[in-house]
Amino acid sequence: MLEKSRIVIENIEPEVNCGEYPIKRVVNEIVQVSADIFGDGHDIIQASVFYKHNKQRSWNESRMLPTVNDSWSGHFNVEKQGDYEYYLQGWEDHGLNWRHGIVKKIEDGQHVNSELLEGAELLKPILKKCTKSEAELVKRAISTFQNKEEYDEAVNICVNQDLENIFINYPIKAVPYETKKLPVYVDRKKARFSTWYEFFPRSASPEENKHGTFKDCENILPRIAEMGFDVLYFPPVHPIGEVNRKGKNNATDAAPGDVGSPWGIGSEKGGHTDLHPELGDLKDFKSLVDRAKDLDIEIAMDFALQAAPDHPYVKQHPKWFKWRPDGSIQYAENPPKKYQDILPIHFESDEWKKMWSEFRDIVLYWIEEVGINIFRVDNPHTKPFYFWGWLIAEVKKKHPDTLFLSEAFTRPKIMEQLAKQGFTQSYTYFTWRTNKHELTEYVNELTKTDLKEYFRPNFWPNTPDINPFHLQGANESLYMIRYFLAATLSSNTGIYGPVFEFMISDAVPGKEEYHDSEKYQIRHWDWKAENKLMRVITRINQARRSNPSLQQTNNIQFCEIHDDGMMAYYKFDEARENNTLMVLSLDPYNFKQASVKVPRHELGLDFGQSITVEDLITGNSYHWDQEWCYVELHPGMPFHLFRIHKN
Repeated sequence: MLEKSRIVIENIEPEVNCGEYPIKRVVNEIVQVSADIFGDGHDIIQASVFYKHNKQRSWNESRMLPTVNDSWSGHFNVEKQGDYEYYLQGWEDHGLNWRHGIVKKIEDGQHVNSELLEGAELLKPILKKCTKSEAELVKRAISTFQNKEEYDEAVNICVNQDLENIFINYPIKAVPYETKKLPVYVDRKKARFSTWYEFFPRSASPEENKHGTFKDCENILPRIAEMGFDVLYFPPVHPIGEVNRKGKNNATDAAPGDVGSPWGIGSEKGGHTDLHPELGDLKDFKSLVDRAKDLDIEIAMDFALQAAPDHPYVKQHPKWFKWRPDGSIQYAENPPKKYQDILPIHFESDEWKKMWSEFRDIVLYWIEEVGINIFRVDNPHTKPFYFWGWLIAEVKKKHPDTLFLSEAFTRPKIMEQLAKQGFTQSYTYFTWRTNKHELTEYVNELTKTDLKEYFRPNFWPNTPDINPFHLQGANESLYMIRYFLAATLSSNTGIYGPVFEFMISDAVPGKEEYHDSEKYQIRHWDWKAENKLMRVITRINQARRSNPSLQQTNNIQFCEIHDDGMMAYYKFDEARENNTLMVLSLDPYNFKQASVKVPRHELGLDFGQSITVEDLITGNSYHWDQEWCYVELHPGMPFHLFRIHKN
């Protein structure tokens, strides 16, 4: 392609797949932009970043500044939810180039009569743009530049910084070069900062062996709010299939009274837009959602695109499923695992357009009928990527507050593609990262590479599907360590609640699966009980809510501590006014002691300036005035969560 401009712009950051997918931000975040920008010869060049929300007509301009080696940086603020675009513009600047040249000649003692006349011509168009106060300087400059009798005054004006500011404010752009437009998607703040709690509503009853209801769930809400959780996630709340229903511990044949897996969705009682009758009706569910909102909790629904063999879809839309040559229907498999109670959707069906619209309408129904704005999506990696890109975009057109959590414990590039297609957050491999090297490497990958622009991690120590080996038989200290890591490394975190709180870890031998899994039976929990782990979780959540530095993930810096069984890391807010330092032991059994290197440079501390570190868990404070400071940790409280106060 032929291009008249003399400017080159390349290596633009941030962008995802050369602008194919949007970078992600939340409202009022700053987008930092950088690029290599240069031109031929020695002329002075300038650059700007232009940006706008898709509902704006005009573009906003923010000037960029050179850094080193022809690199430039700039930024802009995103103030509204929705789609933004930005592009970079570079130009040879005639005004600044003229001033730079004439100042050099003046300093060299050269006469510049001809150059002054050129300057007058450059300034004349600026008169139409500048303010009244600026116009006084411009008029005087034009007049003196054209009058040989006022040569000395003209020279003084040339070397004055005020004239350069005029040319900076009103650039004279020679054949500017513009890059293509790059997309940004801006979510509400909860996309970046959320604290999830999961439980099965059918286990909410205060009575043993009794099916819980939405009304029972309402009684548990105050407890969850007091612990500092702001998202309550329910597994599917729809009718459960009776054909091929699973029994306790995933038994192939259900016994009388077995309740089945909530993910076996659909029966003669309804499908994805219906509620399990034993939980309650639509009025009850709305009441629960409204009561939760009063306590600053949002209910998150499970969106699982699959069907039980007796789901209404099987008769209504047989082409949406895969049929075998013998006339039987294909149930879900992940060899050697078999899910006889679940039928996968056949996305290659000729009726795919009708199918896509139906699935979109399910999400819209729960948003518009009940007020649900958060969906945890079951196994999205087993459905087409472009389907998700379409569905999420369609939903967000009407309801930009909607958030989608991807439950895809699968290969890295697949998880990344789902994030590119629009998923707001994603489960991660944190569940299996246990030692210092693994944790540091993984968090740096998430926060220091291109992933930080579009992949928002949500750290879960456990889920109903995953009882990790390191928690099987673990003591209280390890449970505290795992929650502390999840909640302070990532600003989005969650737990499969009662099982984690009560430290239930009985497993199917040799597998990372819970024995007596709540996926297949009702469990009874003492919702009034309290233990040390619960109190510690509450204090960690309180610290997260009151410290902006803990409400971000990408602002992390690991600190030196010379013990592979200990970790330390520092977090800060954008204004560097809220600073936290986390120090922990990864050993749940032994006393640990070491010295941690305080990030004094990042804190902006003067030589000899001291700090006070306040432990937000225990309330203790310590006075530190050295670069290396001593810490000791015991399994009974295996971490410090310090808020740093500069003295």
